[in-house]
Amino acid sequence: MSTAIKTREIQYTAPDGSQLIGYFAAPDSETPVAGVIVGPEWWGRNEYTEQRARELAEHGYAALAIDMYGDKKVTSTAAQAYEWMMQTFENLDTVTDRANAALQTLAAQPEVNSEKLAAIGFCYGGKVVLDLARSGAPLKSIITFHATLAPKAPAQKGSIQGEVLVLHGELDSMVTLEDVANFEKEMQAAEVKHEVVVLEGAKHGFSNPLADEKAKANGVDLGYNSEAEKQGLAKMYALLDRTLK
Repeated sequence: MSTAIKTREIQYTAPDGSQLIGYFAAPDSETPVAGVIVGPEWWGRNEYTEQRARELAEHGYAALAIDMYGDKKVTSTAAQAYEWMMQTFENLDTVTDRANAALQTLAAQPEVNSEKLAAIGFCYGGKVVLDLARSGAPLKSIITFHATLAPKAPAQKGSIQGEVLVLHGELDSMVTLEDVANFEKEMQAAEVKHEVVVLEGAKHGFSNPLADEKAKANGVDLGYNSEAEKQGLAKMYALLDRTLK
């Protein structure tokens, strides 16, 4: 029997004035539970991101699928996604400011135990949550799926407060194994407890069942891999359970 959950949209404001609209899901519980923000792929806060938030709620966590573009804008076109994503990189603080606003919004919800917070992210959203962690956010764990790993600024000793889990596809042509090696060097230099799992036969986007459809429509090298998705989610929930419960 699955856990009963509740969902709602929450509007919040970033330091730059952007009006952001998150999608909140939580178990129907009288006791506050640990909270997790969900960073979206570059397509925006779409149904896939919301689905992951609902799944987290069914597993006993409160989750906020975060809006990085404002007004919950979404697209299925790679060119538009790239344009919106690059806009968030124009100012060095935009990504972390918007992500931190989302984290504070999550922590303020009555269903959430603000002492137990984590972050997961997919693709662009993986970079978002890693940069949030690098900025010193109070996260117990940080988990990424097929993420962009290059930092806004490398982590310093003590800046990342939680454990990091990176789930990476062996055949990812967008984030290379050299990028992964450089990331591991960054984590080692900053003395961060971390694990990198390279999933065999998996491409960029391996966790999203719509990856093949989006690849064909946009001429980009994405691919869904059900086994990699299953392995990745199992690793994710194991870490969340260990660090938040």
